[in-house]
Amino acid sequence: GQTSHIEHTFRSIPILAKTTTRSSHLRMSDDEYDFDLAIIGCGVGGHGAALHARAQNLKTAVFSGADVGGTCVNRGCVPSKALLAASGRVREMQDTDHLASLGVEVDGSAVKYSREGIAAHAKNLASRVKGNLEASLVGLGVDVIEGRGVLTGIAHEVKDEATGKVYKAKNIILAPGSIPFVPPGVTVDEKTVYTSDGALELESVPEWVAIIGSGYIGLEFSDVYTALGSEVTFIEAMDNIMPTFDREIAKLAERLLIRDRPIDYRTGVFASEVTPGIPGEKPVTIKMIDAKTKEHVETLEVDAAMVATGRVPNTSAMGLEDMGIETFRGFVSVNEKMQVLTKSEDGEIVPNLYCIGDANGKMMLAHAASAQGISAVENICGREHVVDHDAIPAACFTHPEIAMVGPTEEQAIERAEKEGWALGKSQGNFRANSKALAEGEGNGIAKVLYNKDTGKVVAVHIIGIHAADLIQECSNAVAAGTTVQELSMMVHTHPTLCEVLDEAFKGAVGMSAH
Repeated sequence: GQTSHIEHTFRSIPILAKTTTRSSHLRMSDDEYDFDLAIIGCGVGGHGAALHARAQNLKTAVFSGADVGGTCVNRGCVPSKALLAASGRVREMQDTDHLASLGVEVDGSAVKYSREGIAAHAKNLASRVKGNLEASLVGLGVDVIEGRGVLTGIAHEVKDEATGKVYKAKNIILAPGSIPFVPPGVTVDEKTVYTSDGALELESVPEWVAIIGSGYIGLEFSDVYTALGSEVTFIEAMDNIMPTFDREIAKLAERLLIRDRPIDYRTGVFASEVTPGIPGEKPVTIKMIDAKTKEHVETLEVDAAMVATGRVPNTSAMGLEDMGIETFRGFVSVNEKMQVLTKSEDGEIVPNLYCIGDANGKMMLAHAASAQGISAVENICGREHVVDHDAIPAACFTHPEIAMVGPTEEQAIERAEKEGWALGKSQGNFRANSKALAEGEGNGIAKVLYNKDTGKVVAVHIIGIHAADLIQECSNAVAAGTTVQELSMMVHTHPTLCEVLDEAFKGAVGMSAH
């Protein structure tokens, strides 16, 4: 699985550590500390930090809180991809017009699926990846402590909540992750009203499901549900559907992912009261109020409601207050080296304490957490390192996919004005791409935003087939400061989807791709 790849990548790093003498000062005296590094939380962030710490020869413990793999592996990215893969196959095989255009004849009504089978695929994938992840930690000599780790209020101490045993560590990384946010007035029974945690169990495929929130989690589930035969209604508090996405991409997504499907939406409204129903007997009731005036607008009766209103840090009752740390809406404030600060405004650094991943709120993505964990370990080893969050890509695994790196166009315009540089924009189209057309998937665009003065890529937004796999070269370009002039001369394989980017890079410097 993925873990062995990650593990393999970092096994080649220890050479760096051996060329410096700095790591030795971490072991002030071996009897004074049980560990060089204790990590609280064993999601993708804690795991990434642990692997890198072992590569640097640090004696490392991870407090897993009986949740190896965390949200991503058990209740997030991993099982949701399994549901999307299975439901996506159903959608493809029932799309007889699309198949007929390729010369393939299928009786759409003959395509059946087993809800239990799809749910089992997601569960099995999660447990397999979790097993790989745990095996990689044990194999590298990390001490995996089952209990939840909490701070005691004394520097360098972590208490195992399960046994009450206190351990001493030279450095501590907090990686407690996040939990689904349930707004006030919403009652969750995880049967008819559920968060992503319950939705991933796929205990039913409701005829009509309301999804509260239209971020990437809500969008992905709308894709799953409609493919399996549900009707969907989005309830979005902001004025626009998909409010966090680039506007141009959101408009195109609205056409491709919403308008052509049994989906409708309400914007500018709060679900102020959500009452669970009884499956097959009583509907779920959702009272909606105007987001601005707070007046009652409408009451919906649906078969199920999914709450996808974002996530909040899982930082309560872990001893932060005892260390004099003030959280902001639950988030732990950190500086760019991931060192914990006592508060968000003018906070002081808490020595030897770091916080990574969802709990610091910088970027709530699994791979960002892992990058921050590696960065924290670098700083612990005395090698200054800062994560460039502008170069971290993100993806939404709908059909077609959406992927992005860097700011939205709206944010980039603001940034350019504020910093005094000219913003350039260039576009590639899937409908002009031979490979996309061969697949009968000509919908979508790739938009490249760049600094006209320096030529450097600022952001890229893609919607189209395999967008999530195409974003990486753009992310690498942002990270390395590659210019559109350089990119326009780099050769892309023909015929591949990545030529959509080639078209955009060439367009930025006035060249034609075809």
